[in-house]
Amino acid sequence: MSLGAHLVELRKRLMYAAIALVVGMVVAFLIADPVIHFITEPIRIISDRRGDDFSALNFGTVTSAFDMRMRIALTIGLFLSAPVWLWQIWAFIMPGLTRKEIRYTVGFVVAAVPLFFAGCYLGVQIMPHVIELMWGFTPEGGTNFYSAQEYYDFVFKLMIVIGISFVLPVFLVALNLAGVMSGRAILKGWRVAILIATIFAALATPAADVVSMLMLAGILIVLFFAAAGLSLLFDRRKRKRDTAAGLVPDAT
Repeated sequence: MSLGAHLVELRKRLMYAAIALVVGMVVAFLIADPVIHFITEPIRIISDRRGDDFSALNFGTVTSAFDMRMRIALTIGLFLSAPVWLWQIWAFIMPGLTRKEIRYTVGFVVAAVPLFFAGCYLGVQIMPHVIELMWGFTPEGGTNFYSAQEYYDFVFKLMIVIGISFVLPVFLVALNLAGVMSGRAILKGWRVAILIATIFAALATPAADVVSMLMLAGILIVLFFAAAGLSLLFDRRKRKRDTAAGLVPDAT
């Protein structure tokens, strides 16, 4: 294809992806109320425990309520339309890939997408405990008026950060397949990986919420060792192929 044909193809793919995103945002905008009710449940729990109305979600400007709905619509719209825009990206780059690259790319996406959504789901499950725990540090007589924008940003960032952390082991396997890191090199870093996972879990969850911290750290550590095990398996298969092809001497 010529450069002009590639640009036309890209424009078509982007248009389909944009249409899917808009449709997803419209659907998400219609279901924004249940989402807002869900993510603000910890605030109502706090208000019930205090027995007053001094814990609430605060909309400080005329447009902040609409802005929050649009943020929710964009976020959920991206998730709902993900199959369409991921396919458009794939359909655009696939003709330029070799069969081996296609196989690796499909494997990466198939592993990364479920892990990312699993991490986002865990972030949503941890979020109420984090908010309730942080409320416990409010001094006697204090109030908890949560800015709608800052509250949503906190929920969204917590969800995304934990989702991305779940995908990092897939990148380790990708580096191994690319020949950048061997399985042994990945496994040798297990002490550093455990330390990083523990520190990340401690930062992503409140210091006093030990259960959530240990759960998140444990999942990240298991994913790391799974990535290391897969990398060792791929290295072993590669050595066997190279030995059969006469590229390396047979160790036996």
